[in-house]
Amino acid sequence: MSEGEVFHEKQRLELCAIHALNNVLQEQVFTKETADDICKRLAPQCVVNPHRSMLGTGNYDVNVIMAALQSRELAAVWWDKRRTVQSLCVDKVQGFILNVPSRVSLGIMSLPVKRRHWLAVRQVNGHYYNLDSKLKSPVCVGNEADLRTFLSEVLSPDVAEMLLVVRRDVEEYGTWLNSDDIRK
Repeated sequence: MSEGEVFHEKQRLELCAIHALNNVLQEQVFTKETADDICKRLAPQCVVNPHRSMLGTGNYDVNVIMAALQSRELAAVWWDKRRTVQSLCVDKVQGFILNVPSRVSLGIMSLPVKRRHWLAVRQVNGHYYNLDSKLKSPVCVGNEADLRTFLSEVLSPDVAEMLLVVRRDVEEYGTWLNSDDIRK
């Protein structure tokens, strides 16, 4: 990846969790095979693995994302939406993985059904980008203030969730929160 390029995997099958992980890490680290291996470790005795689609097309759950990040010495912190995004210490967060409702489509036809979709947001070369694998290319969100506005808007529906991707020490000491908010 050259200077100024933003790594962006595009949607394939139901592999949005893998795409979100790789996009937030800005390199291809995880594959369907590595995610399937994580699923087997998480539920070794299960004939039907509860952490992925029965069809073998992906649709991995949050446990797979968390285990994948742990394998890279990172942690996923579940964001409590009762807090405002203003309480985030953004410079301690390596990226964001969001889980949002998404329309299902068959070709050009959109169905009246919504499923869950994982997407990544992170800073690259001083700008924050929406790295949703369903986008044709990364979309520049802008600076930190723009990021906070974007995250507030995405999280406003009750059904959207956010994971903060942080180093393990940041998770352990809670430094992903502004110091005023840690005491609350």
